[in-house]
Amino acid sequence: MRRALLLLAFAACGKDAAKPLEDYGEVPAFALQDHTGGELTEAWLRGHTTIVDFVFTRCDTICPLMSLRMQRLGAQLPDVRLVSFSVDPTYDQPPVLARYAEHFDADPARWRFLTGDWDEMRTIAEGALMTAMEPTRGTLPSGAPDIRHGGHFLLVDADLHIRGVYDSSDNARLEDLVRDARRLE
Repeated sequence: MRRALLLLAFAACGKDAAKPLEDYGEVPAFALQDHTGGELTEAWLRGHTTIVDFVFTRCDTICPLMSLRMQRLGAQLPDVRLVSFSVDPTYDQPPVLARYAEHFDADPARWRFLTGDWDEMRTIAEGALMTAMEPTRGTLPSGAPDIRHGGHFLLVDADLHIRGVYDSSDNARLEDLVRDARRLE
C-alpha cells in the first residue's frame, strides 16, 4: 500500500524517481596542484558526490557567475564536494587560485581549484566532456593557448562516473542538479 502511494505521488508530480541517471563516462586520472599549493588527484573525489566546473580567474563574463552558483550549490549540498578546473593554467597558479577561492569563501575541505600544465588541463577538459580546441595563442589575457569551456556543471558520482551535465545559467537545470546530487548522496 505504501509503495502504491509513493508511485502515485511521483506520477502526480511528473517525476520518475526510478529512472537511473545517465553515465557519461569516467573522470580521467589526474594529479594537479590545488589552490593551497598541494597536490590533488582524482582519489579525492572517490567516495563522494562531486560537482565539477571549468573556469579561469580573469574571466569577466560567465566564470564569476558559475563560481557564485557553485558557492550556492555548496551551501545547498553540504555533503557534496566541489572542484573547479582552470582553463588558463599559465596564469592561474596556486596563489592566484587561492585569492579567487577566498573571494568565493571556498572551504578547501570541500571545494578545490585545480591547475596544471596546459596539456594536462586540456586532456582533463576533453575527457570530461568539455569542448576543447587546438592551441590558439593570444586568445586568453595571459597569451596562453585557449581551452574552450562551456558553462556547464558536471555531476560525478562516488565511483568517478559523470552522471549529469547541467547548464549553469538555467535555474530549472540547477534544480535538477540539486535533486540528482541528493539522489547520489
